[in-house]
Order: sequence, then structure tokens, then C-alpha cells
Amino acid sequence: MNPAGHPALARIRRDVQGLHAYAVQDSAGLVKLDAMENPHPLPPALQAELGRRLGAVALHRYPGDRVADLRRALADYADLPAGWSLMLGNGSDELISLVTLACDVPAGETGDGRPPAVLAPEPGFVMYAFSAHLQGLRFVGVPLRPDDFGLDVDAMVDAIRRENPAIVYLAWPNNPTAGLWDDQAMGRVIAAVSEAVGIVVIDEAYQPFAGRSWIDTIRAQPQDHAHVLLLRTLSKFGLAGVRIGYMAGPAELIAEIDKLRPPYNVSTLNAECALFALEHAAVFDAQAAEVVAERTRLLAALAAMPGVKAWPSDANMVLVRVASDSAGAARVFGRVRESGVLVKNVSTMHASLAGCLRLTVGTSDETARLLAALATSLPTTP
Repeated sequence: MNPAGHPALARIRRDVQGLHAYAVQDSAGLVKLDAMENPHPLPPALQAELGRRLGAVALHRYPGDRVADLRRALADYADLPAGWSLMLGNGSDELISLVTLACDVPAGETGDGRPPAVLAPEPGFVMYAFSAHLQGLRFVGVPLRPDDFGLDVDAMVDAIRRENPAIVYLAWPNNPTAGLWDDQAMGRVIAAVSEAVGIVVIDEAYQPFAGRSWIDTIRAQPQDHAHVLLLRTLSKFGLAGVRIGYMAGPAELIAEIDKLRPPYNVSTLNAECALFALEHAAVFDAQAAEVVAERTRLLAALAAMPGVKAWPSDANMVLVRVASDSAGAARVFGRVRESGVLVKNVSTMHASLAGCLRLTVGTSDETARLLAALATSLPTTP
């Protein structure tokens, strides 16, 4: 009998019981600028057309041909390098978990007696560390440069040589810092992982707003990227509610990881939504262009706002420092929320983010609401 709670809790791993669930903020009645969603819905005509399409889906059958159609359509859309293939996930989160699971070699087989390592720059996407810890792998975080949040290449290479990681994540652009690291820094890290016979996962979740993709470098230098996987999601494309992620890479690597994918992990409805979106990619491209233009206006307004430091962004978010410490950021966050705008308080995620909030780029009206809320929420100077 477990005196602390339900007796069956004794059967659940203690490390799981010690975890905190991924937190989703209550956004009811608020301008939602906390989760990097595309702020533009489908135009009404396309909503009606999609409704007709979904009404004809054979819901009494397991997913089949349409999911295969989606894989082919995404391969064409991404223009995969020769010899590459892709697999689908229920969002990119599931794919991160599957890569981790695939690399969970018993400690006795790693050569140094330690569990395999997952390595990533920090601050970064929390699911890299979460999936590693859950699967029993070691997570090694390497701090970014604190001034500009660039890659500390020497520290990354040293850590790769020391820790011999099975997986290295490079989010490009990075979350929550929003920037693209320079090509030379990326190339040095990718080469170091190759020497360590590890896998690099380049996470391009925010590629629709970056104007660049590392896939162009992969095509130009295939010999240097035989150990690289490219991770993307349709969430930022404009389908956050559909939950479609995809991971591309050398066919031999993808085939092994795909063995771990749960059967029918992508529903027929989700596949049909994604196929519909790809058929109307020009609409989503135009929405992304609007977000990029709004990002420029938001950055200009933040630059003119006393007491705010904003870092350059290549994504649909902006990292800002609004206070000198986490307590100050929490106060600003609370006041902004009371003004009807929900952003993300990231000030406790990492020491280098003290005093920081993350702002999603919304519509022009949402930006106006955000700026007005910030103006009345910042500490007043004496």
C-alpha cells in the first residue's frame, strides 16, 4: 500500500512520478501569442472545400493509401536529396521520441559503460531533454553564447568529443531564441558528430518563416551529411491542430527508425487535411509572408520601447528581455496577461533567459494589442 496515494502508483516508475507534464496555458478570452501558431485561419471558401473533403473520408477503415499519398506529397514538397526518404509522426514530438528510442543502446554496449547521450545547445526545445530522460539516456546541454545566443562551437565540439553522443539536436531556427546559427558553426558541429559516428537531427520547425533550409546544403554536400536527419512539422505551416510531423534522411536510417513507429499513428483525417494544405501551399506561403512582414514591424516597435531588449528573429517568435531577473519577468508577464494578451514566460527555462519573455508574431491587430499591453506593463523608470 502506498500511503502517499493510489496503491497502484507503486507500479509506475519513480522518475515518471517526479516529472512535470508539459504545460499548456489556458488561453480562454485572451489574445493567444504564446505557442508560435500561424495566426491566420483558412479562408472561408477553403474551409468549406476542406469540410466536403473530410466528409467523404472512409472513417470506418484504418489509414492506408492516403497516408502513403501524404508521404509522397511531402517528399515532393521538400524536394528530398537523392537516396533520402521520410516518415510521418503525430507532430514532431513523436518523431523525437522515436529517434531517442531507436538510439537507446544498453549501457554495456556503448563502449564506456555509460548510457548513450543526447546533446543539444541550451536554451532549446524542452522535448529533446524530456525524451532523453524518459528513455534513460543522458542529456547533455551546451550553453549558447549568452550575448547573442549563437552556437559556442568550441564548447559544442569539446562536448561531442567528450560525451560521444548518439544524437545531437540543432534547431534551426532555435526555440526560444528564434535565430539561425551561421553556416560555418553548423558545419563544424555536423562534422564533429560525423567523427563521433553519431546522428545529427536538424529541427526545422520554423522553416516557413526562415527563408532558408539546411536541405540546400545537404544537396550540395551529400558526402558530409550521411548521418543527418531533417525534422519538420506542419504545425507552423498552419496546421497546428492537425498534428503532422515528418522526418527525412538517408533511406537506410529512416527505415530503421520507422520500425518503431506505432501502426496508424497518423489518422486518415489528418492526412487528408495535410494533403489539402499542400495542394493550396500558395495560400500558406502568403500567410507566412504576412507573418514575416509583421515580425519586422514588431521588432521595430520593440527596438523603440524603453527597457526592452529584443533579439533578431528568423522564426515566428521574438525573444525579449523585459526585466533584470525572473521575478521581474513574471510581473510583466502577469500584467500583460491581465491586459488580455497571453505570451510565454521563459525566464526560468535557463539562466541566460532570466528576465525574458517569448512573443509569438500575430496579426497586425494582435501586435497592436501586444505592444499596448507591454507599454503599460513594463517597470516604470524613476
